[in-house]
Amino acid sequence: MTAQEATAPGAEISPAIPVIRIFDEQKARDFYLEYLGFVVDWEHRFEEDLPLYMQVSRSGCVLHLSEHHGDATPGSTCFVPVSDAMALHQELGDKRYQNLKPGLDAMPWGLQITVTDPFGNRLRLCELRGESSAKANPA
Repeated sequence: MTAQEATAPGAEISPAIPVIRIFDEQKARDFYLEYLGFVVDWEHRFEEDLPLYMQVSRSGCVLHLSEHHGDATPGSTCFVPVSDAMALHQELGDKRYQNLKPGLDAMPWGLQITVTDPFGNRLRLCELRGESSAKANPA
């Protein structure tokens, strides 16, 4: 039985959108927009001086960044599949982000770059080694 055959009929489940806790809007913009190359899809505040909640994306990756207390746990990790880890590693190296020089690690499941945002959250950007590796638990 294939995974598709084992899926129950009914509602389709889309990819999850991680919520990442941030504490400083400018530092978040510097890291996610300037360094990682995401773009802002939308922003929301209930009032001008209240916490920011925004969606950022790059290619098929969508993240929610939140200043709201209780929305997410600081220091979390998100696993993000990428198509060309070597090219991304070069791109990030060319930007020379302060206090961060990520390596390119050969893991059993693929080539991986781990970056840590200014709030202690980690993104594991990984080029998976094949179909069977995509189903493995890389955490």
